[in-house]
Amino acid sequence: MEYYFKKSFHNVDFDDMVKRTTTALKTEGFGVLTEIDMKATLKQKLDVDFHNYKILGACNPPFAYKALLAEDKIGTMLPCNVIIQEKEKGNIEVAAVDPNASMMAVGNKDLAEIATEVTQKLKNVIALL
Repeated sequence: MEYYFKKSFHNVDFDDMVKRTTTALKTEGFGVLTEIDMKATLKQKLDVDFHNYKILGACNPPFAYKALLAEDKIGTMLPCNVIIQEKEKGNIEVAAVDPNASMMAVGNKDLAEIATEVTQKLKNVIALL
């Protein structure tokens, strides 16, 4: 089973795609709690060059709350991560975690419906791009 879903774009600006992804997340009720710039972090910590790669830690508070009520340790798997990466100039991939795949590891049937709903919202985000 794939643990993510993705969409590729060509001839687009990386920073513009980060903004577009953030806007699409908001449309589906997600806020971005964290933004990790892996390129900058790897350069600073390891002095290595890496391609543009950002991780957006997205949270939909109503669904996060439902999940926490169903499973108090689920915070170890939150927030929902979305990545934007540019391996070649202008060629960008946006990928989101598939909550159905990650929730399978937990084995709590009360999370299944929540995971399905969040999965659809994240698929909507990718489709909006």
